[in-house]
Parts: sequence; structure tokens; C-alpha cells
Amino acid sequence: MKRRVVITGMGVVTSLSDKVDDLWTRVLAGESGIHEIRLFDVSDYKVRIGGDIYDWDPKDYIDGRELKRLDRFTQFALVAAVDAVNDSGIDFAALDPFRCGVILGSGIGGLSTIEEQLIKLVTKGPDRVSPLTIPKLMLNAAGGNISIRYGIRGPNYTVATACASATNAMGDAFKAIQYGDAEVMVTGGSEAAMTRMGLSAFQNMRALSERVDAPKEASRPFDLDRDGFVFSEGAGILIFEELEHAKARGAKIYAEVLGYGTSGDAGHITQPDENGTSASRAMSMALGDAGLDPSKIDYINAHGTSTPLGDQAETQAVRRVFGEHAHTVSISSTKSQLGHSLGASGGIELVLSVKAILNETVPPTINLQTPDPQCDLDYTPNVPKSRKIAYAMSNSFGFGGHNASIVVGRID
Repeated sequence: MKRRVVITGMGVVTSLSDKVDDLWTRVLAGESGIHEIRLFDVSDYKVRIGGDIYDWDPKDYIDGRELKRLDRFTQFALVAAVDAVNDSGIDFAALDPFRCGVILGSGIGGLSTIEEQLIKLVTKGPDRVSPLTIPKLMLNAAGGNISIRYGIRGPNYTVATACASATNAMGDAFKAIQYGDAEVMVTGGSEAAMTRMGLSAFQNMRALSERVDAPKEASRPFDLDRDGFVFSEGAGILIFEELEHAKARGAKIYAEVLGYGTSGDAGHITQPDENGTSASRAMSMALGDAGLDPSKIDYINAHGTSTPLGDQAETQAVRRVFGEHAHTVSISSTKSQLGHSLGASGGIELVLSVKAILNETVPPTINLQTPDPQCDLDYTPNVPKSRKIAYAMSNSFGFGGHNASIVVGRID
């Protein structure tokens, strides 16, 4: 018999806020974390807007010596993990370390370290490349450092499936507990690819919004005038725990993780299947795993990146899975406020999905002014909506054709 899995802690780092409750308040207020990029000089870029965390200062969490050994994406993950662990009240020192694990997602990893050290190599020669380069840039550095901090010795790996990374990681963490490989998992995702190279690459792919004169209006999922996603960064980390284990230690329980599904498009390396066929498969699998009829889902936190093709494809996928209920389920894209933090987005969005359940409120899709006729569902335009939410789904779809969906529910 599969064991039940619950969420007992949450932590975030985003361009809008680095505290869960404050982030939720700002999201409901329709605030945006998008602005002209300040991390580096963007005067020579066509795209000059994003969700960079330009005022990042983790000194309350990480001492100066350790900080130099950590790439920015690991710093984000570690800070969000500390907040999630503190929020959960869990004491890893009192637990069997082999029954606790860390599974994280990141699409790109330590890109800033790669850039910095490549410049040193080219300008100063091979002897000046830092011996810390590989431990900083490797995708598994975030999970490794979290496990070291807390003495966690169970399942420990990193998933890299582009923008689906965090949701795939959380799905694996869910299964690890469900099938008895662990009692507690630290999971979610982190991304800090906002560098000159990263921005240049996405800009030159023509994937990004060029609405540079109105940054806060640039991310507009499902709007007819959307013109690409807004590049962002951050982390979303959650504590997954076996239900009876959580009860035994008197933990507060936010929600139950009920189902997970994943699939691949086997099509274009960056463009989604325009019919949403495989994306719908991931959603159907998550519902089947949860044992839920599609009509039971009250809210979908959509992948909703604000790309012309992607938003239409997700709409088609929702129609395919939910049938008539597709027009009554509440949907929103919180990327309208936070931008797209790539491999971290699924973690952040699951946190917001849980907050939606707890507060019986659907967060809005801001900047939805002119509905796209091809996107004709209820995307909660511009203002939040009060609604009792028993079950919510969060979707993440990534370059490479990676699709992942996870279902969470209220627990009484």
C-alpha cells in the first residue's frame, strides 16, 4: 500500500519577496517582481527587463567564507531550504539520516561560475581558473550543500529537465516517500541563470518579451498581445514528509501530495506540441495517480509562460484532459508577476498552489487585458477570486519536451 505524503515546510526566494507569506500577499495584490535588470549592465541588450534579485544578501544564512564557495543558484537553494526546514520545525539531528533525502531540480546550474572562470581562462591563463569551479557549477551542488548542512544521507540527486526540473524533482521525492525509501525529503528547485550569457542566449532565441518600455506589463500569459516569457531567477523549496511521521512529531501540515505524472513530447527541442498531447498525458497521469476524477480539480497553476505557442498548447492540453470542466476550473499563471525562473519555477508555483488551498483564494493572472480567442478558459484575469479549493494541480513544461504535473489537496 502506498504511503501518504504531506507538505510540512516551505521556503522561497523570488524577485518579489523571499518570504512565503509576504510573497502570497504581494501576489494577491497584483504586484510584479519584473523591472529593468540591475545585476549587470544591459545597455547593449535588446531585452533589458527581468526578475533578477539584484539586492541579494544571504549573510544571515551563509557566512562570508562559505559564500565564496557557492554559486548563486546554490545560495538561493540553501536559503530557501533553511526557511523551509525552520518552517517545518523538523530536527534532522534527531532522525535517521539515511531515511531523509534531498532531490532538487535545476535547468542550468552554475552559469555565473562558468562565465567568471571562462573569462579568467581567456584573459589570465589556465593557472588562474579557480579550483572551486567544478564544485560551484555542478548541478548537484545545491542538493549536496543542503545535505551537508543537515547531515542528510538518504536519496540525494538533482533533476535537470529544463523548466520542468523542480516539478520532476518533487515528483521523485513524492515517490521516494510513497514507496518507503525515505520519511522526509527536501525538494523543489533553484535557478540563477540571469547572467550576460544567459540573457544573450534567450534574447537571441527570440524567446523573451521585448516589451522593455513597460517591464511590469511584459509577462502576460494567455493575453493576445503576449510576445514571449520574462527571464527570472529564484528558488522554491518544500519539505515532503510521510503523514504518520509528521503526525508523530506534531508537525503542522499544509497540504497532501496526491499525484504526479510526467511525459515527453518527442518533438521539437524548444517548441511544445501545439496540440498539447503529451502535456495532457502528464496531467492525466497525475490525476490517475491521485485517484481523482478531473472534475475534482478546483485550481490549476498553469505553466503559462506568456509565449504565443506555449499558452495555446497548454490550453489545448487542459481542454483535452478536463472536457467540460475545463471551462469551470480556475486557472492562473503566477509567472505574470514573477516571470519565468526556469528550473525553479515548479517549486515556487507549488508553494503558491498550497497557499491558494489554505486561503481559499485563486491568485490572479495579471496583465490579461485582451483575451486570446485560442485561450478561452478562466485564467482569473487581474484580480484574485475567492473559491474553496480542495484539490489543485501545478504544471511545468520544459525545453526538450519535458512535461510534469503534480496534484496537491487540502488535508483536514
